[in-house]
Order: sequence, then C-alpha cells, then structure tokens
Amino acid sequence: MGQAIGQSLSFAVGVAISPVPIIGVVLMLATPRARANGPAFLVGWIVGLAILGTVVLLVSSGASASSSGKPATWVGILKLVLGALLLLVAVKQWRGRPRGDAPAALPKWMRAIDGFSAGKALGMGALLADVNPKNGLLTVAAGAAIAQTGISAGRQAVALAIFVLIASLGVGVPVGIYFVMGDRAPKLLEGMKDWMAAHNAAIMAVLLLVIGVKLIGDGITGLSG
Repeated sequence: MGQAIGQSLSFAVGVAISPVPIIGVVLMLATPRARANGPAFLVGWIVGLAILGTVVLLVSSGASASSSGKPATWVGILKLVLGALLLLVAVKQWRGRPRGDAPAALPKWMRAIDGFSAGKALGMGALLADVNPKNGLLTVAAGAAIAQTGISAGRQAVALAIFVLIASLGVGVPVGIYFVMGDRAPKLLEGMKDWMAAHNAAIMAVLLLVIGVKLIGDGITGLSG
C-alpha cells in the first residue's frame, strides 16, 4: 500500500494547490452564508474526488491495470496521454497569465457567490473537483497509479482515501482558518485570495509541467520495462 500512496502523492499535491477552488471557497467564506456554504463546498469537493477516483479504480481493476506484478501496457499508454494533456494545459495556463500589472481574470461564477445556497456550493465543489481539466486529469492519473500496484481492493480504497484527504487540504485549510481564527480570519483569507489570484497561472503552469513530464517519463519506463 505504501507504493500506491507514494505513486499518487504528487498528484494529490497538484490537486490540493489548485488556485481557483481555493479562491472560490475563500470568497464563500466572506459571504453572510459562510458557515453553511464553506463546509458544503468542501464536502462537495471531497465527494467529487472520491467518486471520480473510485470510478477510475473500478475501471482500472476490471481492465487488469496490473499484470504479473507489473503495470499493464495500457497503463503506460494512459500515462503518456495524460502527461501530454497536462503539458498542453500547462502551456495554455502560461500563455493566459496576466501581463504586467493587469489583474487576473477570474471565472464568471465567482461573481454570483453571494447568492449561493449550501446546495449550490456543494455542487460547485464537486464540479470543480471533477470537471476542471487539470483536477480531473490528476485524479485519473492517481487512480491509475494506485490500481497499477495490484494491491487488494481494500488497500486501494485506503490509498484513495489518503489521496482525497491530501488533495482536499487546499480547500480545507481556508475553512479551518475561518472557524478557528474567528475575527482574525478575514484579513488572512483576503491575503491568501489575492496572492493566489495574482499567481494562479504561473503556479499551475509550472506544476503541470513538472507532473506532465513525470507522467511521460513513467509511461516510457513502463512501456520499455
């Protein structure tokens, strides 16, 4: 199981430091419905990651991700494809970064956060966890990495749970700060939001470049082994 956790760790960190969902939850925590919407967003995020990860594990297990103690050939091909896609997303992020002192463009849905109900916040959390191309690709890669180790279903579930826990820290920390720090939280969260918004594109471009290259390297190693 240690190998499965180690294989998925970098992907979990990549999901955890996603600027857009972190900015989204911070904005929710600045609204009158913060006590309901912040935790709801976090729960939706966790559920979204868990569902997608479980689907990948089930599909991978059914397709025999591990063969004779080694990753199956299709796993290596999948890693090459995912790595190439992540590199494309990295290029897009870098080309779309703010130039000079221009403010970073944020998604339109963030402008309507004040009117979110707890149900909508939960749904948005799940949506960002799965539909966001970067998060979806990283979660699929993590699920395949866990499945390729060939460990039992129970141990795969534990490894996936650890992946989801680590991948949820980026969204979970602001919620924790809000409830723990009380009146001191708004200033800290505002600074976090501004920094993430200003450096969103650069953070993600570098991160996706590193993980994309790692996936391509792993895929080549698996296919040549």
